[in-house]
Amino acid sequence: MPERPTIAVIGGTGALGSGLAKRLARAGYPVVIGSRDPAKAAAAAATLGAANARGAGQAEAARESSVVILAVPYASQAETLAAIAPACAGKLVIDTTVPLVPPKVGTVQLPADGGGAAANARRLLDPSVRLVAAFHNVSAAKLQGDGAIEGDVLVFGDAAEDREATIRLVEAAGLRGFHGGPLANSVAAEALTSVLITINRLYKVDGAGIRIVGKRTDGTAL
Repeated sequence: MPERPTIAVIGGTGALGSGLAKRLARAGYPVVIGSRDPAKAAAAAATLGAANARGAGQAEAARESSVVILAVPYASQAETLAAIAPACAGKLVIDTTVPLVPPKVGTVQLPADGGGAAANARRLLDPSVRLVAAFHNVSAAKLQGDGAIEGDVLVFGDAAEDREATIRLVEAAGLRGFHGGPLANSVAAEALTSVLITINRLYKVDGAGIRIVGKRTDGTAL
């Protein structure tokens, strides 16, 4: 079996990041939780109970990993990317950022240019970064649980091989991953998050998600 890449989860002390870190560590990936406070990152890693997980500062975590997952609030995206950008050159970076603007998180509020959070990340990172956007529409609470999650993840990126590498991580986390096309398409999934939050509130749903349905040309179901 090929050696699994080390994965930095920047923002790994939060609900989404810690859920991803836990699931990927249990799937056998070496994980480095990155936080502005290294001690807080180390404490979060210790709660995973996995020998292949540890904590570090944001830049150190990114520097020591070959895959970087950004799991921070929209308000922290630019500042965090500025801190880790030098360590991300040439690496696969998976941005989970959704442009939620409290208190109206159930209302779609895309950046003024309409490009979305992934477009912001593309501008802030070196062109050599293999940028992918994913995990927008999965509940952080469900990631904290164990076992497979009834939901799908749309994966966006300009290179098919980078999307495919991300889909392997999606599957390791217990979900199904689907190619969603180029990075520019990420804005659709980013906006959909606010719609799902509204569904959660109006229908009292515990973590609404998305599911891709249909049949392939050979008749098998998706």
